[in-house]
Amino acid sequence: MRHEEPHDAFIEVRDLVAHYDETLVLAGVSFAVRRGEVFVIVGGSGCGKTTLLKHMTGLLTPTSGAVYCSGQNITEMNEDELARMQRGIGIAFQSSGLFNSMTVGDNVALPLREYGGVEERLVQAIVRLKLSLVGLAGAEHMMPEELSGGMRKRAGLARAIALDPPVVYFDEPSAGLDPIIAAGLDDLILDLRGLLGITFVIVTHELDSIRKVADRLLMLDRGKEIFLGTLAEAEACDVGRVRQFFERRADEFIMPHGPR
Repeated sequence: MRHEEPHDAFIEVRDLVAHYDETLVLAGVSFAVRRGEVFVIVGGSGCGKTTLLKHMTGLLTPTSGAVYCSGQNITEMNEDELARMQRGIGIAFQSSGLFNSMTVGDNVALPLREYGGVEERLVQAIVRLKLSLVGLAGAEHMMPEELSGGMRKRAGLARAIALDPPVVYFDEPSAGLDPIIAAGLDDLILDLRGLLGITFVIVTHELDSIRKVADRLLMLDRGKEIFLGTLAEAEACDVGRVRQFFERRADEFIMPHGPR
């Protein structure tokens, strides 16, 4: 499946092939992400979504193919170049990735102190601003274990945007959250995109979130791209696995015969 890449492509994935040992996980995936959009990667469990995200952020090296960000091939970067590139992106982990031994404020301040070259007198002001942007004003002195699941996700997002990255990669933002908290996180993603112009690349399987935030989406099945387009195009698509996903239909199977 091949596509016309948009002229305003910000991130491009070209013929990406990835293995875990001998197992093929991604089979020649190609697509592009436009600057300022919320791009969602969907598919069933084990289809390669998180593996794709890790390749896009340089956390894994592909078997073949390439990932470009702002025209630079990150798959050809040496260790130092890759580290510099990763400082310029935000990554929000499924588990929030907060260090439990540090306050929320120190978690958010970590990239500022490590990579930002920010004077210490300004760090706390920036931390307060980022926490305020995600709805956690005044939480800088709390410990991660004092936060609810939704608050931890927001704190992880505050850390991801600490250095004002142009793109944030978010792995399963709604995982483990009740519908009301998940809806609030969806609103936050849209607000940050509107306010800061952040490009979001999100891995999720939550239909409500997909329908709320996605500008375009990519669907994977068994490591292959089977759909790329808008939500309206996805819901009108006649590809069986795409229709099955959006109609929430289980795989058909035959019940075994029991003893007679």
